[in-house]
Amino acid sequence: MGRKPAGTAGQGAVTRADVARYAGVSDAVVSFVVNGGPKSVSEPTAARVREAIAQLGYRPNSTARALALGSTRTLGLVVPDATNPFYAEYTVAIQRAAAKLGFALLTISSGYDPAVELRGMLDLCDRQVDGLLLARGTGTTGAGELARRGVRTPVVLIDSTSPYPGHITIGSAAADGVDAVVEHLLRVHDHASVSLIIGDTADADTDGRETGWLRAHARNRRSPGQVEPAPFTRTGGHDAGIRLLQRTRRPTAIVTGSDLQAVGLLRAVRELGLRVPEDVALASFDGTEEASFTWSTLTTSRQPIDTMAEAAVSAVLVAQANEDGHEPGASEHRVFATDLVIGESCGC
Repeated sequence: MGRKPAGTAGQGAVTRADVARYAGVSDAVVSFVVNGGPKSVSEPTAARVREAIAQLGYRPNSTARALALGSTRTLGLVVPDATNPFYAEYTVAIQRAAAKLGFALLTISSGYDPAVELRGMLDLCDRQVDGLLLARGTGTTGAGELARRGVRTPVVLIDSTSPYPGHITIGSAAADGVDAVVEHLLRVHDHASVSLIIGDTADADTDGRETGWLRAHARNRRSPGQVEPAPFTRTGGHDAGIRLLQRTRRPTAIVTGSDLQAVGLLRAVRELGLRVPEDVALASFDGTEEASFTWSTLTTSRQPIDTMAEAAVSAVLVAQANEDGHEPGASEHRVFATDLVIGESCGC
């Protein structure tokens, strides 16, 4: 060993047979080492095969390997907006969690378009991904359509605020998270009420954020502030902030349903010649890295993205391994607690 076998250099891609000749083993042994089975190989022999692979620059045929294993070692992820810091950080966390287990990740951003989302999901399924992770906000429609078409790819819903029949759902305790930031503004900073900018696509009955906002006011015997629905975007937060802050009874404190809305709201405050937190205190929900780089830094309820990502990847792989994992009746809603992160925007 130590030289390339004759007939391989400069004559196209290195094959498994080349590796076998170089290592002095059979093609089958190379396959067992590359695929981790089905038969075991002694460590000295496996080391010789790995050295041959490294020396020759052999890259296994992923299609053939997938056929042999019955798995592409690939997961699919569909999110509504890959530019949203929350989904961007969630995607990176899922990619890391998948890589730890030897899986690659294919990602699609639907732009909140159900047609784009469905085409993306079907394309990922055509590529034989081992499982799909769908953001709950738009993913429930697509998950139902996949089931109607008889697609057997396991599906786990992430960013989910409530259960969904027949699926494992992963989400944070949104009601408790918003309750905590509103409680902080009411009790620690003694605001009479807190207004809420919430996503215009959020279902108040299942989303949780508005529920937590109301609960904190009720517990403190305060009348809730105004609610301003707006898209979960910077523009949405900005425009909702302008509407709220130009009212005759201007709120002294506002909570947003996402960090992205809070970023837009900060700009609205600045444009109107107001100051944070002196004229209006702010807090948000999400806890992305962006919240720590705003001015003032945001007080926020942080979702445990890394933990949720690991749980989502684990759940979809368990469903993939279990032939009944995709059947109705496999419902389970997993909820993760948020952390209150104190910044300067609340007045602390």
